[in-house]
Amino acid sequence: MSEIVDILISASFWAAVLRIASPLIFATMGELICERAGILNLGIEGIMVAGAFAGWMAVYSGAGLWWGVGVALLVGMGFGLLHAVFTVVFSLSQHVVGLGITLLATSSSYYAYRLSLPEVTSPPRIEPFQPLHIPGLSDIPFIGEALFSQTALTYLAFGVVALTALTLYRTPLGLAVRAAGENPSAVEAQGLSVAAVRIGAVVAGSGLMAVGGAFLTMSAFSSFFFEMINGRGWIAIALVVFGAWSPWKALLGALLFAAFDALQVRLQQTALGAEIPYQVFLMIPFILSILALVLMSRRANVPAALMVPYNRGER
Repeated sequence: MSEIVDILISASFWAAVLRIASPLIFATMGELICERAGILNLGIEGIMVAGAFAGWMAVYSGAGLWWGVGVALLVGMGFGLLHAVFTVVFSLSQHVVGLGITLLATSSSYYAYRLSLPEVTSPPRIEPFQPLHIPGLSDIPFIGEALFSQTALTYLAFGVVALTALTLYRTPLGLAVRAAGENPSAVEAQGLSVAAVRIGAVVAGSGLMAVGGAFLTMSAFSSFFFEMINGRGWIAIALVVFGAWSPWKALLGALLFAAFDALQVRLQQTALGAEIPYQVFLMIPFILSILALVLMSRRANVPAALMVPYNRGER
């Protein structure tokens, strides 16, 4: 028990929590925007893979880091547009299309990697984003190391949460997005296009998902390798439900999962790690997240028009 306490009161632990949570935050906000507009985007896992590869490949080819983020964003938006065309315009099954996008984005990224680097046996590395030193704040004992020694993409992730909440609840655009997921006919009654609102939400949300993937290659691992997303997209979908489709609650869920993940890594390095199989520790964040999801989802209010196709003129 004392070992767990020592871990929880260390600044390095909380710094790791923010790093682990960052890609989840981008992906969760992207999925939340899609679902708020009434579209379930199961393409998230593949879109994150595509964003991770596209951003890394752009930087490896000579582009700057922020250009790499932009490339990842555009690639994600492209797959989002494809998803939206099939689900919004043609009203096809959101489950089938989403899984198809995941397979397409993942396989095309792996193919492009092999095509671009046919002779490479180990993933090449790039110079990733470096932790920012914020004068005054980064020098504060404990807090400075935990909160103010992160890369720019981590700070951007938290900024995206604030921007998403502000847009959804304080702007006419956000009202239109929420109405498209709750009562699409009300959107049409105001002279707006439900299809345009939903397509825009899916495209924007998919772009954020891809940036979440790019975080892993450009801020965490500095290289691209297969299976690096490792289910983070599916976790993000669960976090949207955990957060009851609220940006701030979803942020709390991402931090909670990241804390469980950071804790299990450190527990493997303690005396417990020598006595308990490491697979048990790997299970901890998923088991605890499932339990939290079950408890929170019972009180969640699902958007009324989520996964419900809408054709203009219908009531």
